[in-house]
Amino acid sequence: MTQTPDALVTEFCKKWASPDAAELAGYFTEDGIYHNIPMDPVQGPQAIAEFIAGFTAAFDGIDFQVHKQVSGGNIVMNERTDVMRRKDGGEIALPVMGVFEVVHGKIARWSDYFDMETVTKAFA
Repeated sequence: MTQTPDALVTEFCKKWASPDAAELAGYFTEDGIYHNIPMDPVQGPQAIAEFIAGFTAAFDGIDFQVHKQVSGGNIVMNERTDVMRRKDGGEIALPVMGVFEVVHGKIARWSDYFDMETVTKAFA
């Protein structure tokens, strides 16, 4: 039996604790879109893997602390804090709202909404 969209997103979020860019990109459809709303969207598993690899290079992992998650049909939304564990031992906590669209057991679109100023200050 195929996973429910809710279970798929829960599993996907847990994988970020020890991120493997290719494995994470494998959760997406061939034309899947990953969009951090303050930035340009990334489309397709190869481009998504490259983006994830570049983004996670400075981190040991990212713990998605999901506070609330709701789903209906093929849509899953979660409110969470992404705790990015830096290789230098520091941490960055980023409040995030995520929206996932799941089609045939894969993520077709993932949009994350967050305050870019929080990210900019953390990397300054």
